[in-house]
Amino acid sequence: MSSSASSGSGVPPRLVLATQNRGKAREFEAFFLGRLRVESLADHPEVVMPEEAGATFEANARQKAEHIATVLGLPALGDDSGLAVDALAGAPGVHSARYAEGTDKDRYNKLLSVLQGIDASARTARFVCALAFAAPGAHTAVATGEVRGEIAASPRGEGGFGYDPVFLPAATPGRTMAELSPAEKQAISHRGEALLRLQPTLLAYFSLAAGGAPP
Repeated sequence: MSSSASSGSGVPPRLVLATQNRGKAREFEAFFLGRLRVESLADHPEVVMPEEAGATFEANARQKAEHIATVLGLPALGDDSGLAVDALAGAPGVHSARYAEGTDKDRYNKLLSVLQGIDASARTARFVCALAFAAPGAHTAVATGEVRGEIAASPRGEGGFGYDPVFLPAATPGRTMAELSPAEKQAISHRGEALLRLQPTLLAYFSLAAGGAPP
């Protein structure tokens, strides 16, 4: 096990998350109850990320994690997620963040336009998240999570981000993801599900005590 995986000095081991969002890094750190020091790319401005070239969420997550682990020599977590609409053969998929120029609103409005006239029964979709863990000298592990639901006829709600205002999770009938409280959203989170599936690999690598495992 690499020295970065041990915290014998009492200092939490470091994990670099492939995102510029410090808030997301704090969420991951909270998930591990502070037993890991989760850093974001905002803490490493020297890292230049390659353009996403994968055809799947898993491939992109793996690319991000392995690039950071190679450049920094530190364990890294790559995250790639998006919306897959069945009536559109899985689109926008890995292109979710680039589905339309402009803002999140521009992207979900384009989606609503494309789906105009399609019956509710055929508007099924899912949010997908792939997480990849890579570390120097270790085998890269990948896990996925998803939330199933359907695309609403119009946007609703002020919370969340991305396509949340137009996604109706099956677990919360009648409410879009943007209408859920943070706790409700976390309870059905595709990212949380992927992280739980990756948990055994992370616990083994960092040798976290059972008492420090995520809930």
